[in-house]
Amino acid sequence: MKAAIYTRYGPPDVVQMAEVEKPVPRDDEVLIRVRAAAVNPYDWHFMRGEPYPVRIAAGGLRKPKDSRLGADVAGEIEAAGRNITQFKPGDAVFGSCKGAFAEYACASESNLAMKPDNVTFEQAASVPIAAFTALQGLRRGGLTKDGKIQSGHKVLINGAAGGVGTFAVQIAKSFGAVVTGVCSTRNVEMVRSIGADQVVDYTQEDFTKSARRYDVVLDCVGNHSFSECRRVMNPRGIYVGAGGTSDNWMIVPLTRAIKALVLSWFVSQKQVMVLAKPSKEDLTFMGELMAIGKVTPVIDKRYGLSEVREAVRYLEAGHARGKVVITVDRPL
Repeated sequence: MKAAIYTRYGPPDVVQMAEVEKPVPRDDEVLIRVRAAAVNPYDWHFMRGEPYPVRIAAGGLRKPKDSRLGADVAGEIEAAGRNITQFKPGDAVFGSCKGAFAEYACASESNLAMKPDNVTFEQAASVPIAAFTALQGLRRGGLTKDGKIQSGHKVLINGAAGGVGTFAVQIAKSFGAVVTGVCSTRNVEMVRSIGADQVVDYTQEDFTKSARRYDVVLDCVGNHSFSECRRVMNPRGIYVGAGGTSDNWMIVPLTRAIKALVLSWFVSQKQVMVLAKPSKEDLTFMGELMAIGKVTPVIDKRYGLSEVREAVRYLEAGHARGKVVITVDRPL
C-alpha cells in the first residue's frame, strides 16, 4: 500500500510517499481502509522532532524509529481482530490511530466511534485532536461543581478561526454559553457564521483591553499572558491554555502551569492548562453533536494522499481556517 512516511527529522521536504506493507490488526485492533485523515500541529512536531521531547515519543533522538505519520482518521473497517466486539467489517468509523496518512491503518477499538450518517469522512477525520482539545479545555474551564459551562456563562475563545477554535465556538454554544471569538479580519464572518455572539478582530482591537468581562477564556493561541487576560476575566474567572506558538509547543504549557501554581496563591482567578487525551466517550459525544447539527467541522483545504508534504507545509504556515484534511478516495 501507499503511505506518507518520514525517515529523518526536518521540514516538510522529509515527507515522502512510499510503498509499505499493509498492516495486520492485532486481536484488539481493526484494520481501516482510510478514506480521510486530518493534519495537526502534532504531526509537524513529530516530523521536525521539535521540541526534543517529541523525539523520545518517536523512538529515536537522531532519527525516528517509527516512520508513520498522521493521527486523525476516518474510514471503513476492512478487518477486525478476534477480540473486537463493537465493530464489524463495513462499519464507517472515525477516531485516532498511528499512521493515518496511508491507504490502510490499524486502530484500537477504544480509540474509535461510529461515524454519523450525515457526516462526511472528511468532516469526521477532522474531529479527534482538535475537538478533544476544545471539549476538554472547555470542561477544564467549567464553573460548576460537575465541570460544565452552563447557559449564560460568558466564554471568550482566542484563536476562534483555527482547528481547535472552530470546534470550541460550536461546543461552547451547544452548552448555552455566550461566546466571543477572537480572529483576524478575513475570518470575522466565518466565526460569526458558526455561532459566535460577538467577534473581535484582533487587528483592530486588543481583547485584553476591552471593558467586557468573561467567565472563561479559552486561549488557543498563547499570544497573551495570564496577567493580561486577567484584565477581562470575572473575579472567579478561569483561563484555559489550549495552545501556543509552534516553536514553543509543549514547553509553553509547562511553563505557564508552573507560573499559574504560584500566582494562584495570590489571585482569585484560576489558570489551567489542557493537554488533550484520546477519549472514546468524548469521541462519541462529538459524533452526537454532529449528528444533530450542533457542530459542523470547518474544513479549509483538502489534499490528496500524495500531497501530504504540501498539506503539512500549509498548516505549519499558521493561516489555516479550521481544519486541513487528506482525502483518500481510493487506493492509489
